[in-house]
Amino acid sequence: MSRHLLIGLCLCIAAASSPTRAESETHPFSVLDMLAMDRISDPQPSPDGKQIAFVRRTTDLEANRGRTDLWLVAADGGGLLQLTSHRAGDSNPRWSPDGQSIYFLSGRSGSQQVWRISPRGGEAVAVTNLPLDVANLQLSPDGKNLIFSMEVFPDCDTIACTVKRVKEAKTQAFSGMVFDRLFIRHWDRWKDGRRSHLFALSADGSGTPRDLMLGMDADAPSKPFGGPEEWTFSPDGKGVVFTARVAGREEAWSTNFDLYYVPLDASTAPRNLTKSNPAWDTSPVFSPDGRTMAWLAMEVPGYESDRMRIRIRAWPEGETRVLTEAWDRSARSIVWSPDSRYLFTHAAHLGQTALFKIRLADGRVSLLLADGTVRSPAMLAERIVFGRDSLMGPVELYSIGVDGEDLEQITAINAEKVAAARMGDAEHFTFEGWNSEIVYGYLVKPVDFDPRRKYPVAFLIHGGPQGSFGNDFHYRWNPQAYAGAGFAVIMIDFHGSTGYGQDFTDSIRGDWGGKPLEDLQKGLAAALKKYPFLDGGRVAALGASYGGYMINWIAGQWPDRFRCLVNHDGNLDERMAYFNTEELWFPERDHEGTPWSHPEGYEKHNPVRFVDRWKTPMLVIHGALDYRVVDTQGIATFTALQRRGIPSRLLYFPDENHWVLKPANSIQWHETVLEWITEWTQADEGSR
Repeated sequence: MSRHLLIGLCLCIAAASSPTRAESETHPFSVLDMLAMDRISDPQPSPDGKQIAFVRRTTDLEANRGRTDLWLVAADGGGLLQLTSHRAGDSNPRWSPDGQSIYFLSGRSGSQQVWRISPRGGEAVAVTNLPLDVANLQLSPDGKNLIFSMEVFPDCDTIACTVKRVKEAKTQAFSGMVFDRLFIRHWDRWKDGRRSHLFALSADGSGTPRDLMLGMDADAPSKPFGGPEEWTFSPDGKGVVFTARVAGREEAWSTNFDLYYVPLDASTAPRNLTKSNPAWDTSPVFSPDGRTMAWLAMEVPGYESDRMRIRIRAWPEGETRVLTEAWDRSARSIVWSPDSRYLFTHAAHLGQTALFKIRLADGRVSLLLADGTVRSPAMLAERIVFGRDSLMGPVELYSIGVDGEDLEQITAINAEKVAAARMGDAEHFTFEGWNSEIVYGYLVKPVDFDPRRKYPVAFLIHGGPQGSFGNDFHYRWNPQAYAGAGFAVIMIDFHGSTGYGQDFTDSIRGDWGGKPLEDLQKGLAAALKKYPFLDGGRVAALGASYGGYMINWIAGQWPDRFRCLVNHDGNLDERMAYFNTEELWFPERDHEGTPWSHPEGYEKHNPVRFVDRWKTPMLVIHGALDYRVVDTQGIATFTALQRRGIPSRLLYFPDENHWVLKPANSIQWHETVLEWITEWTQADEGSR
């Protein structure tokens, strides 16, 4: 991207963010609007239920990164207040029990440490000054202790030992790394032997942090996406229950995470509480009365997309039972009611992420809020506070009564920006897919829709494959970016997607190129029949991750359907991809074994077998730091296209992982993609 273009984009985002924009000045939605939206996360109600602390992320295009600050808002939406504004960024707010302080994490001292600030404002005060970065903060219910994570060598018995080793490594003349087992790298980082361990420290920062996992060859939280939701304090405040996977050399193909209890003084080693379950156990939460521990648990070993059931156990040594066995949805969170009689959770549900209420006595589930995408629910006195977004706008804070009545919007931080960008209306539809089963999809109409016109189609294919393109505001695959460029958007939640029951999700096992492709074919045909303004002769298909794999599969199985294709981080050779990737449980589950024990599982739907059929122009995009789908898969795809003489283009990011996260790179990504699909879907083919 040229310097002049980047400066121009900075000015555009500044204009989109300006509070002085006239109401009548609107424009079609674009990537600039997407980046201009502030991102709200981690709502934390005050102990008295009158205020909510939250994280607000803004995009700093000049610095080419996002920046986070802490904000406060009253429960009724009044008194919006910015608490912090340091350029280093602040996050992870946690209230003291008396409501007089908010603890948080910040890099303002040069490393990430614990800080404290009054909710009335003023200067923040440093709580820790440790030689290692601190992450994932929690505060004990009595306010006397902090729990946080630090990266340490598990065989070091002191923090100083880790610091010494890190310094010594930086001064070594050689650069070779030696490994004796997997993982050697994970997501976008090479492993150097350090583990994320939990530490306990006095809330005033005094004393020496105690490693609660001393000697454990495991991470807490889990890598790469776990957070402070993976541990909690015991009801008496004297111990911690946390999630960890102790799998030894089997770590790369094991999903056996367990819950462990450890006393806060680290006087005894952690004790495994869920040894009998060989699958995933995580996110423990105690009831307010201290009598019951609830947590999320899978039942199928080696499968990351099994249904997360809610299990409960009378604390400390009582009977364990599955509370939600009869409920065919996968819980994502646990929030207790103040009277300990109910739990609340959010879960994928028919193209939405809905809010549910569960009765402790018998596991009866009630749907409280069905529309949009619910995020991070928490108790706010007698109400539930949560983030909520949709295809029509980003996350804002809402609250609702525990009976599902009286929904109230608390914040409208992005209201002016949303109003300034014209978006396409979204519509849910269904059709008969594989085996005549009902499959769901979304249509997003082009901006400034005219029913008399014919529009080109952007056919978006989600990743996973156990995922969903639902009713949310996406910061990488936002359909409004295509609607704003004049495309109608079709998204299909094919077999294998989440939110439609576990059987629907599980059905993709051993059938990556079967049921999903049939659903995509039937879904596109159903949309073209239902919506006469769609131009079936001008369709582009786009996908990332599994969606990128599907683009390569479509190139060989459905080569005459699309004007062009876009493949982001997709596999070309499933057999080789097994040996390239890091989390081996994923291909072993989905392809029903290893390549040597079940080779047909990798070859049956392997795109590389059908390169001889390819003919559709394709844009290939890949990141060098993608260790989940390695960059040679994208390079190999581009090589095949070039060698066959098929019009093709490669966009390669040396500084991005499986996702494109840097703002300037996101702009380049969208510009390149839209230029490509616009060129190949022109109404007059002869002009190309």
